[in-house]
Amino acid sequence: MAFFFFFFFFFFLLFSSLFVSSLFLFFRSVTFRRVRLPPGTLGLPLIGETLQLISAYKTENPEPFIDERVRRFGPVFTTHLFGEPTIFSADLETNRFILQNEEKLFECSYPGSISNLLGNHSLLLMKGSLHKRMHSLTMSFANSSIIRDRLLVDVDRLIRLNLQSWTGRIFLLEEAKKITFELAVKQLMSFDRCEWTQNLMKEYLLVIEGFFTVPLPLFSTTYRGAIQARRKVAEQLGLGTVVRQRRKEREGGVKKKDMLGALLAGENSLSDEQIVDFLLALLVAGYETTSTTMTLAVKFLTETPLALAQLQEEQEKIKGRKKESEQHLLQWNDYKSMPFTQCVVNETLRVGNIISGVFRRAVTDVNIKGGYTIPKGCRVFASFRAVHMNHHHFDDARSFNPWRWQQQNSLGSTTNAFTPFGGGPRLCPGYELARVELSVFLHHLVTQFRWVPAEDDKLVFFPTTRTQKRYPIYVTRKDETTQCKDTQTVQPANESLLSAATSQEHQFSSQSKSNTAFYPHIFWSDDLLASKFRGFELNMCSMWG
Repeated sequence: MAFFFFFFFFFFLLFSSLFVSSLFLFFRSVTFRRVRLPPGTLGLPLIGETLQLISAYKTENPEPFIDERVRRFGPVFTTHLFGEPTIFSADLETNRFILQNEEKLFECSYPGSISNLLGNHSLLLMKGSLHKRMHSLTMSFANSSIIRDRLLVDVDRLIRLNLQSWTGRIFLLEEAKKITFELAVKQLMSFDRCEWTQNLMKEYLLVIEGFFTVPLPLFSTTYRGAIQARRKVAEQLGLGTVVRQRRKEREGGVKKKDMLGALLAGENSLSDEQIVDFLLALLVAGYETTSTTMTLAVKFLTETPLALAQLQEEQEKIKGRKKESEQHLLQWNDYKSMPFTQCVVNETLRVGNIISGVFRRAVTDVNIKGGYTIPKGCRVFASFRAVHMNHHHFDDARSFNPWRWQQQNSLGSTTNAFTPFGGGPRLCPGYELARVELSVFLHHLVTQFRWVPAEDDKLVFFPTTRTQKRYPIYVTRKDETTQCKDTQTVQPANESLLSAATSQEHQFSSQSKSNTAFYPHIFWSDDLLASKFRGFELNMCSMWG
């Protein structure tokens, strides 16, 4: 009887949701007919083109989904994604127009699962004057002077601390997540690694898993687990522990210069619930995206030996200067003397597209280029990825080429099309801090370790940008002199690296001859590359046990 009741209840809900959705889409379509929409197709009833998009973004090459529609309909087209009609923009000018008119013509719009898990008071969902105030607060806390004077020392220390345990086979994505989570917790609440932070991270991972699920606890065990984990996180961060304790400490005259301290010191005091929502959203921004970018940077460098060699040369020079001056911690002037590292960071952000784009909703009828109109209430997706991978904006756009960022004469159009951190009033407030963390990580990685891929790993872009296997690699310290009887040879990795180096040298040789300032390493790196990649006969006894 219970099973029959559940079966009947399930189909009743399914039928009701389909009926309501159909009714909604009918009236929405009547409204849409009153204006001139961008051309396109809505695909199948209810489903639209969602399955085609998901299928494309679960591969290493999702571009055909966009390319085909741009070719048929133009750079701004109408489609149907995730339950409703959507105007999809692959156009730089339209994207900039959408971002700059936030809270004037458009407002943020995210799936219900993300809204429910982050909370109504997260920075991602705030609107109006409250958003402006909190965004400004976050920007002021992560500006260059604060990073230079207060945060850089913690970034350097915590990255060093985490790398101390690296040996043998590791999953780079998992290790990067440990680093960025500890950095985020330290910067937000002044906590170093401890049992509390480890427990918090476990629950937090469950919350993230629920972001791209159906927001119905009855039918989605993942979403139900995420909701439960969200309650635990709120309990540990909220009334029961940290926020209440810090309030008492502040009343007693103890003040800490972290984000939580800034939230408690605000003129218009926030409730514990508001603070929890706010901190939770900042953990998402400071943890998930930065760790993925770290992993992709290493993957792209491994597949581009010439870029790795030049970055390593730059970082070894900095390490040499530090050794001569008997300084160990990286300083702000060290970070500012990493020009090629910044090229690698830019290119990783451009090719990786950790944030593929943003959803917005029109608050009124909006006229756009081409004589088209976005009707009030219609959802819009501004695709950063489509612009970053467009050959009109970046030469050979779908190849990893960090040297493109050294070409100062052509950077005008390039930088205008480069929006990895969004733009407008919702520009990512931690963009400079993310770049610092990535640069410091690469410095310590290339000056302390050698590595080879443990197995092939592919990049996919749904539900988030990531590597399928968490990017497993074998690492060995450069200062290791371990002797072993049998020398292991990582032949598959060696062959792929040699092949990549050979093809890249051929690819870039014509450019380097015309402008040696961009590729100086090509003419002296033969011996260096040979020592690093020929045979790759490393003493692997520490890796293989």
